[in-house]
Amino acid sequence: MDDQARPSRRMCGAAAAYYLAVESHPEYRQGQRAVEIDTAERLAAGPEALIPAEPITIPVVVHVVYNDESENISDEQIESQISVLNQDYSGTNPNTANVPSVWQGFIGDTNIRFALASEDPEGNDTTGITRTPTDVTKFFIDDSVKSAETGGVDPWDPDRFANAWVCKLARNLLGYAQFPGGPPEIDGVVILNTAFGATGTAALPY
Repeated sequence: MDDQARPSRRMCGAAAAYYLAVESHPEYRQGQRAVEIDTAERLAAGPEALIPAEPITIPVVVHVVYNDESENISDEQIESQISVLNQDYSGTNPNTANVPSVWQGFIGDTNIRFALASEDPEGNDTTGITRTPTDVTKFFIDDSVKSAETGGVDPWDPDRFANAWVCKLARNLLGYAQFPGGPPEIDGVVILNTAFGATGTAALPY
């Protein structure tokens, strides 16, 4: 496995991607500010006001974008990441014992769950997984993986789905996420294919 397949240190590109995106989308800051105001108003009623009264499930679509067949990760690997995500959001992940004592009181169930989408945007049955071959060997923080025009794949409606792109990334990057309030056409997360899930080509320590 080469050094780009398994980064030697954690490299999150969210901050750099954010600054790049706000230059291209001037409305981004306004949308972010609106989310911050709404969140502050909810927090004024206490942190529990942010937890849904009833459990909600967010449909997820995982866009696998691959240049080499080894990057076309299995359904099993994708499903393992959904399981890990649900453990994290329910406070049942096995490493909660490692949380420093000062934060132990914040461990809990968010009442939010994730599941691979069962219907696509047109209402057809789906596995919640798309697979797209590309001529691009590595992507970066410029959101090119989020567009078919630049070798990636367009997002599904972000008002209905959580979009995740899984691909090979350059410069030791593990991934990045868009902050709330950003443009819908780039809403979602991008994750290195060897740092996604808990089986298959997923590599320790990620």
